[in-house]
Amino acid sequence: MKLEFTKMQGIGNDFVVLDGRRQSLQLDSDCLQQIADRRFGVGCDQILVLEKSNLPDVDVRYRIFNADGSEVEQCGNGARCIARYLHSNGLEHKTEIVAETAAGPITLYIELDDLVRVNMGVPRFAPADIPLAVAEQADSYNLSLEQGEFPFRAVSMGNPHAVLESGDVDTVPISVIAPMIQAHPLFPAGINVGFMQIEDREHIRLRVYERGAGETLACGSGACAAVVCGISAGLLDDCVNVDLPGGRLQIQWAGDDNPVWMTGPAEFVFQGTLELQT
Repeated sequence: MKLEFTKMQGIGNDFVVLDGRRQSLQLDSDCLQQIADRRFGVGCDQILVLEKSNLPDVDVRYRIFNADGSEVEQCGNGARCIARYLHSNGLEHKTEIVAETAAGPITLYIELDDLVRVNMGVPRFAPADIPLAVAEQADSYNLSLEQGEFPFRAVSMGNPHAVLESGDVDTVPISVIAPMIQAHPLFPAGINVGFMQIEDREHIRLRVYERGAGETLACGSGACAAVVCGISAGLLDDCVNVDLPGGRLQIQWAGDDNPVWMTGPAEFVFQGTLELQT
């Protein structure tokens, strides 16, 4: 099976975009893993599949798959790449694009300087919405592992996030601790794990270990989650620069039931045709 694809990246978080509006796609988990394989496929953190939407006033539906073939609800960096792709492939006249995701419709704005601004929706803290297996909602929670006690905050940005503070994110053994956190029964649907280092009230550093992908150079929804948790704790202002290993995002949140706004770049890398072994 031959597939036409576009490779894109947002501050190092890389994607293979497959436009199902222009070609027939029949993808199972094995196919998705082949595409994401960095040695035998195209290679990416996640695969973004475009489809026609049946919702009114929505430009496109897109689905998000991790490198292991699992489907997830939301991806901030992927949303920016989808906006750039659509703006260059049929929606050149639009600077405001509405995309349907598994987490609900999101609005994407093309900025004059080639940045993309995304309305990431309203954060949700209720344990059932994350989901988090606790009896009552709290400002923070505690996780007991062999390595010690790990206090964290939890939020859903359309996908689940746990945010832990660190004095120095560079020294965190993320590949050891994060998988243990993800496997904990507190998180029945798994969890994206973010380690946040607060530099000042307008600046943080962040590393994220994603479900189904491991540590990535950037995670847009993870950046939103970290800032939301920091603002909720009274540690951050309402506009924060987030430095991830791959680059910088700007996150804004006015609190309460206001949506979170994410601004950052999205770039084309290359296009091609891949022949899958089926």
